Formats: sequence, structure tokens, C-alpha cells
Amino acid sequence: MSRETEATTDANPTRKIIHIDMDAFYASVEQRDDPALRGRPLAVGGSRERGVVAAASYEARVFGVRSAMPSVTARRLCPDLVFVKPRFDVYKAVSAEIQAVFAEHTAIIEPVSLDEAYLDVTENLRGLPTATAVARAIRAEILARTGLVASAGVSYNKFLAKVASDYRKPDALFVITPAMGPAFVEALPIGRFHGVGPVTEAKMKRLGILTGGDLRARSLAELQAVFGSASGYYHGVARGIDERPVRAHRIRKSVGAETTFSEDTTAFDVLAERLQPLLDKVWTTCAGKGVAGRTVTLKLKFSDFAQITRARSLGAPVASREAMAQVSLGLLRDVFPLRRSVRLIGVSLSGLDTGAGEAPRQLGLAV
Repeated sequence: MSRETEATTDANPTRKIIHIDMDAFYASVEQRDDPALRGRPLAVGGSRERGVVAAASYEARVFGVRSAMPSVTARRLCPDLVFVKPRFDVYKAVSAEIQAVFAEHTAIIEPVSLDEAYLDVTENLRGLPTATAVARAIRAEILARTGLVASAGVSYNKFLAKVASDYRKPDALFVITPAMGPAFVEALPIGRFHGVGPVTEAKMKRLGILTGGDLRARSLAELQAVFGSASGYYHGVARGIDERPVRAHRIRKSVGAETTFSEDTTAFDVLAERLQPLLDKVWTTCAGKGVAGRTVTLKLKFSDFAQITRARSLGAPVASREAMAQVSLGLLRDVFPLRRSVRLIGVSLSGLDTGAGEAPRQLGLAV
């Protein structure tokens, strides 16, 4: 059942921001198109033996299955989990339908991925009286056109709109008004802050920062000493302040993933093995966003916390996950023999484009 809060952001004379997030998008598309999958725990991507989960249905999430989780871990948590291959061409087509709904309400749209976007509806194209009304109309039209459910968050800035869309998922519309904002943030667990990842969350908790109120109690100087350039953002959002605009043509520069080891290593085979799920994650993310990249970058952080990067740029976008792996492993071989043990490995793909032009060619790589 859909859950909505009846409130508006109209008391604020400045901005009205909506964050739309499709509920379990890839999995929901698969369940929509195959009735046999409905009601079953479902993972899109990976397989029972290897790879990573690109998306999980809500039935699978009950068991703790999450996106970016290794398939073997997901299968262990949920033995009855059904794996299906992703169909990114279908997801892109559905995303285009959803984007068309957005465009009927505002021209200021910042897509984050195929299933997520920010909309500035301070002035909406249909002349609806409130931002809440716009969000309600968008949700209804997405459901009518695609058969899929979207959750929406409405607020006066991007940070709170994002928090709101996630607050009562799935199938929810939640509004955080200017009057609610500071108090709402004060009670928010720090792990629910967009922009605070697991590593930063752990660091904040070690410092006794467990909620927005704890974060607000720290001065900007204190935050700068620990969090550097991100401190201004944390200082602002802890007070319900986020001045970032909705950017209609947001360009992502790179997609990457990294992992820190419980034990350092100097073994090539171990590093190569730990690189594999990162490659899966980066390739799945790029495919899901409909982007391709020309530059592969390998990152290593050593036991003394020094780090290096090695990159290779190609003449055309990398055509496959296997090609990206071949380049990455070549970069890894080039840094051997190692004089220090490695505590972190990462890989990224940059030089991104949307693939709107010539299709990527399979490259003959000599690495």
C-alpha cells in the first residue's frame, strides 16, 4: 500500500526538490515481465557460482541480500534465491519512459542512474499547486505507463529530498518541510546520511558521532581536521542546509570500486582474485548507467598507507568486462615485484561517454 505524508514545501520561497527512486528497479522489471518471478526472492546479475548481485527484489532483501554483494554470499543467505541475467537494453527503455514523465513536469532534471533522479519543481510545467502534488502525479503516471512503483521524497534541498525518498520505502511519498528539516536531521542516524559511506560512518562512530545531532555539535574546524574537504558538506547537512543545485546535465567522470583487506598481501594471485568482484561491480554499474569508458585505472594502497595508481587509456571505449579485466591485470603485473604489502586494491573506469555514437569495438589488447 502506498504511504504518503500530506505536507508541502511551499512555506519556503526558494526551492522545491523531488528525489525519485524506483523501487528495486531491475528486479521489479524482471518480475513485471515474468509472472513466475513475482513474490520470489530474486537477484539480477551474477550467478549461483560467481559474480555480484546488481539488484535484489524486496523478497530477497528480507534475507539480507543486497546489491554489490558477492553471489556466493547472497546464495548462502537465501538458498532459494533465483538469479536472472540483467537485460540492460530493457532497463534503459523503461528508464526513457520514466524520464519522459519527468520532462512533462520540469526541465530541470538531474539523472543519477537509470532508476533515480533529482527534479527541481520550484516552477512546474503543469502549474500544480504544490511540490507534493507534482510528486504524487509523477508516481501515478510512472505506475500507469510502466507498471512499476516509484518512491518519492520532497523537500527544500537535495540532501533532504534523498533522505525522504528512502525514509519509508517501498511505495512511499514522504515530505520534509523547512520547518521539519533541522529537527528531522538531528534525530537521523548517521548511517542514513547520503554521502556518508561505511568507512566514514565507522570513523564518525569512533568519534562518538551517531546522529545528526552529534554531527551538528561539532564545529567546522573539528570536522575539517578529520574529514578534510567533505567537512563543509557534513557541517551544512547536519543543520538541514544543502545549497547544491539540481544540475540538468550532470556528467559523471568515473566509476570505481575498491576494497580494504583484513590482512595485507604481496601475492599476485590473491590481488588478482580480489580484483574480480570489483571489476564485476564497475562493469555492472557502467552498463546500468548506459556509459562506457576509455581509461582503466588500478589503485593500490600499501601497508604504510602510501598509494599508487596506474592507468591505461584506450583508443575506444572498453567493450566488455573481460577486456577491462585484461587491462587491469596487465597494470597489476607491471607493479611487480612489490617491496611492500598491499592493504587496499581498487579499479575505476573513466573517460566516460553515454555510448550514443559508434558502438564500442572489441579491442585486441596486448598487456
